Amino acid sequence: MRGIATIRRGLATALLWSAGTLLVLMTVLVMIQIVTRYALNQPTAWTEELVRYALIWTSFLAASYAFLERRHMALSILPDRLSAPARRGLTRAVDVLVLLFAVLVLGIGGVMLVLSSLGDMSALLGISRGAVYAIVPISGLMIALAQVTALLDPSADGTSSQAAAATQATQATKPSAVAGDTRSTADTSRPSTRTEDKR
Repeated sequence: MRGIATIRRGLATALLWSAGTLLVLMTVLVMIQIVTRYALNQPTAWTEELVRYALIWTSFLAASYAFLERRHMALSILPDRLSAPARRGLTRAVDVLVLLFAVLVLGIGGVMLVLSSLGDMSALLGISRGAVYAIVPISGLMIALAQVTALLDPSADGTSSQAAAATQATQATKPSAVAGDTRSTADTSRPSTRTEDKR
């Protein structure tokens, strides 16, 4: 299990740095485009196309990282109502479905997309669109690896973190409830004290 955790940590680092580098590159290219368009009045059209392709790659890399770290948005209404074993089984079922999607749609479908667009060249950069679409099967491979490692590593199923969050929420509500009980007890004891004073 330690080896699987190491693989997940290394894959997460690679994806995070790759997406971050592309994000910095997009920022630089957009600044270049602004300067050349409005300051020099000689816009560089190739930067717009390159930013668009970099955005596609960044989106798929970031999605792969989110699957690996389980940071995608999710509705927890159903899992929160289940017991720990049922919640764990539901998480496993979702992992299998995501794995099938990554292999069949992103992997096989992505390879078919790349092969069908190898001869299609971009208008400004003159590069094959197959190179741009190559991120689709690459992302499918990364997501598949993330799901396989999650299925093999019980500590990566996300149920322990959900249980810990639920426990923290419960503990956070207990002091307020105790305080409310104390106040209600004090309020009910005050009239009796006043009655005894009058007597």
